[in-house]
Amino acid sequence: MTQTSGRLFDEMARLMNDAAGVAQGVRREAETVMRTQVERLLRDMDLVKREEFDAVKDMAAAAREENERLAARLAVLEAKLGVAGADEGADAPSAPQTPEV
Repeated sequence: MTQTSGRLFDEMARLMNDAAGVAQGVRREAETVMRTQVERLLRDMDLVKREEFDAVKDMAAAAREENERLAARLAVLEAKLGVAGADEGADAPSAPQTPEV
């Protein structure tokens, strides 16, 4: 009887081991299919990758700093020339006009 029960347990262990292997294979296949579907969905949504977003964010910050630096430089130059703000100077004539006779 011990010989038969030992062989039975070996067969059951082998069957359980095979079932576990099949379950892992099914799980990997399901994960692959899900990952593929999610990637396709995200690609169709035309989302931006994090790296691209960070790069554009850094470029915008640099442009904003450059704009502020140039605005300060322009204000200093206008102060040296005695010119009012750019909006006020745009309406003023560029050369003095002589009256017509």
